[in-house]
Amino acid sequence: MDILLIERLIPEAMAWLEARHPIEVRPDLAADHAAIRAAVSRAKAVVLPRKVVVTREFLDHAPQLLALARLHTGSDNTDLEACRDRRVEVVQARTANVRSNAEYLLTALLMLYRRGIGLPMAGQRHADIRLGREISGSTVALFGLAPAAHVLAQLLRGLGARLVGYDPAMHHSSPIWDRLKIEPLTLPDMLAMADAVSIQVMYASRYQGFVDDKLLAHCKRGQLWVGISRSALFDPPALARALADGRIDACVLDGGEAGFASRGTPLHEADNLYLTPRLGSHTREARLRASWYVAHRLHEALARGADGNGAGGELLRRSVALPV
Repeated sequence: MDILLIERLIPEAMAWLEARHPIEVRPDLAADHAAIRAAVSRAKAVVLPRKVVVTREFLDHAPQLLALARLHTGSDNTDLEACRDRRVEVVQARTANVRSNAEYLLTALLMLYRRGIGLPMAGQRHADIRLGREISGSTVALFGLAPAAHVLAQLLRGLGARLVGYDPAMHHSSPIWDRLKIEPLTLPDMLAMADAVSIQVMYASRYQGFVDDKLLAHCKRGQLWVGISRSALFDPPALARALADGRIDACVLDGGEAGFASRGTPLHEADNLYLTPRLGSHTREARLRASWYVAHRLHEALARGADGNGAGGELLRRSVALPV
């Protein structure tokens, strides 16, 4: 076995790889850590789902491993330093999900603006008519300039929204604001004027609990929030208070870490908080782009390994300018 697929690629990409390398497809191993370690000991490359964490101990069980790949972005579940030390190349299709994440955020915003649509879809055929709002003419704040924000800005401009924004890692004088036609503001000013907030901050550990009581005190009353950033960005009790007192009218987040809104926590009782199971990247088109990118990069990594030209001690975190 050259390649172990614990997460499936699209069938065409798997067939392309199988024509070039011995592969084993074992998605059933995803929940069995002991079985994964036994299987990966025979692999030169592996494709892993999000929930499988790569540590030094994991790599101890993979002496032949040259490359590991994931179809999603984010590296908080991978010890990059350990991979560098073991000369294991990390492959991620970083731009494959940009468009799908942007469209998820837009969909979530539209559903909150017109919540009367969601009730019949949830089975309430005779629900009362709810007065909605139009995005055109409203002010939408882009909190963070992760790649999905670039596409989302274009989509929102086409709908007639006024765009304001803030990114903790981006200076207000950066030319990117003009290029995206977003008005840069301080964070308090942005929250004070926005009708809706889309949050797509590139997460780092220093941002844990960044959205707290002090920040949420600036919210315009009745604000709508959507987000694809990690839930660790929020201070849960502070978010619960903002949802309860009307500062935030409703919030849709794509995914939540363990314990974020579990039973017994303040957010568990918030009926205006909606958590989706990381749907942002799950489109046919995103899966297609990610699968083909991973297939080609793994083939190249194995070819380099066969020639004795591996990662050379340098971690290669690859990306490609895929269409969005």
